[in-house]
Amino acid sequence: MESAELRRAYEAVLAEVDAGGFGAPAEGELSAEQIVAHLAANDELLSEATEAVLAGSPFAYYDLETIHRPQLDALVSECGGLDGLATLLRATSQKVCTLADRLGPAADTPVDTVLREGADLNVDQSLPWGRTLDLHTRVHLPMHLTQLRVLRNGASRAPVAGS
Repeated sequence: MESAELRRAYEAVLAEVDAGGFGAPAEGELSAEQIVAHLAANDELLSEATEAVLAGSPFAYYDLETIHRPQLDALVSECGGLDGLATLLRATSQKVCTLADRLGPAADTPVDTVLREGADLNVDQSLPWGRTLDLHTRVHLPMHLTQLRVLRNGASRAPVAGS
């Protein structure tokens, strides 16, 4: 598996994070910090699954946002905010990309995969691991990039106090 597209997708997310200036999320939505924490936590799961595939061990990959919300808040606190989370995401995404580069034919290894995030991503089946990483690259990361852009754009339209 070639990780060039995966790296570009992460670079786009990290550039948006670095741009900063995020507003508050709509009721029930994730904050910018929670989004970055979710991506970093998800990277850990992706890395574990990729390492298992490389080792020839059976593995099931579950990325269920609702299960992780309390852990996201703990990770936000642990990292001390967006700058610390961005540093963490740089490290975790680099690890995922490095592992993806090593997959080769193992990318065809079937892995029981469950992905549920809104209407954009709903998977519950065995997929070749490379396909799951492709979904992460083409759907999951861009979806969160869009969420970050909405949070930043919404902040720029918010009324300024005293005006």
